[in-house]
Amino acid sequence: MNRSLSPSIFHEIPKDIEEMLSQDQSLVELWNTLTPIQRNEWICWVSLVKKQETREEHLERMVADLKDGKKKPCCWPGCPHRNPKNAKWFKNLDQCPVP
Repeated sequence: MNRSLSPSIFHEIPKDIEEMLSQDQSLVELWNTLTPIQRNEWICWVSLVKKQETREEHLERMVADLKDGKKKPCCWPGCPHRNPKNAKWFKNLDQCPVP
């Protein structure tokens, strides 16, 4: 039984995502079955929002979607940090908190 979270390919796992997932071993196992790219998409989707309230909503939805078997965020064009072609869908990327 692996209690540590597998990394993504581009973004480090933020502390709030790590804490949320680590509360439940089944979530750790679900996270670790995702590909590194899928994990990257969840991290970016949660992190790219501006308001803390929206981030918390994304965290809750990420957990629910993972439990429902979803592999990536719905209606998400993809991480603009990993794929620059997706940057056109995001405003103010230069102010993004995600490196």
